[in-house]
Amino acid sequence: MKRKEGSTRIHRRSRKKSSATVIGSSETALRMAEAATTFLASLAAEQRTRVMFPIKSEERFIWHYIPRERKGISFKEMESSQQKLAHRLIATGLSANGYSTALAIMSLETVLKEIEGPFRRFERDPDLYYLTLFGLPGDDSPWGWRFEGHHISLNFLLLSGRQVASAPNFFGANPAEVPQGYPLSGFRALPAEEDLARQLLASLKRTQRLKGIIDGKAPPDILTKAEAHAKVDAPVGLSASEMTEDQRRTLTNLILIYGNRMPQEVAHRQMEQIEKDGKRYIHFAWAGQEERGRPHYYRLHGPSFLIEYDNTQNDANHIHSVWRNLRNDWGEDFLRRHYQETHETQ
Repeated sequence: MKRKEGSTRIHRRSRKKSSATVIGSSETALRMAEAATTFLASLAAEQRTRVMFPIKSEERFIWHYIPRERKGISFKEMESSQQKLAHRLIATGLSANGYSTALAIMSLETVLKEIEGPFRRFERDPDLYYLTLFGLPGDDSPWGWRFEGHHISLNFLLLSGRQVASAPNFFGANPAEVPQGYPLSGFRALPAEEDLARQLLASLKRTQRLKGIIDGKAPPDILTKAEAHAKVDAPVGLSASEMTEDQRRTLTNLILIYGNRMPQEVAHRQMEQIEKDGKRYIHFAWAGQEERGRPHYYRLHGPSFLIEYDNTQNDANHIHSVWRNLRNDWGEDFLRRHYQETHETQ
């Protein structure tokens, strides 16, 4: 999720296929391609038709975190062996902690079904999560994939086995904390996202708070919602340059909570980009009440990324959180450079 992959340029790969790891290749990209190819091979022809879309399809940019019908194939429609291969693919796009968090979010559907009872508006089913692929995995051409359902949306674009873009990246939780009297009582799927932000907020001095707290009322949802392209104004709030060393350390740890959802290689490279851009330009902004259990919102806004977190719905027990790459959502920066270089070599 960055404009550049360190100092590595995007080169056209040889048309000759090879199973060997090429110089500059991404281990994450190679694992994704292998897992996606194996998963596709397990599907019947009719299933593959529903799963696969062209890389330039507008469907790739249609995403959401609410319960609704989706393109692709759900776990509910898969055989047990296919589900295992689907999970193998999903795991390639997440760290171990990110994968366990995704499973926890999915498991909350069962809890939510019991909480809402027979008059619920939506079907609550941990098997209603969908895989969709764009382009042909492992090909020299760009390809991508999406894993999505209620409160999860993971979107990937891969280029020539060397580049991996991983945004938008959304995790949510309802309930944020499971109430007493229900299975998993007291469980929190996304605890650090709130706790570290509160730690940073509590450390602010009076003059810092005047800048960092931008509104006494939290917005009803993340401001970028499920926009295909995040529309953001100039950063507001307290800049990292105005923080103490301890506060900047907490700020970095909070960013890492989101970055470390992804595989180590991807997280490392996106943190490299943040360092390159300059951490002093990152702004922390809080809106809403400070008391636990009350509606609150925050965002972290840097030159190349935006993190939003909101917990206002269902009596402030319903989290939405997202990472947007302001330069490379959907791998658009990768694709732009790829098509430019491809055109130049023709």
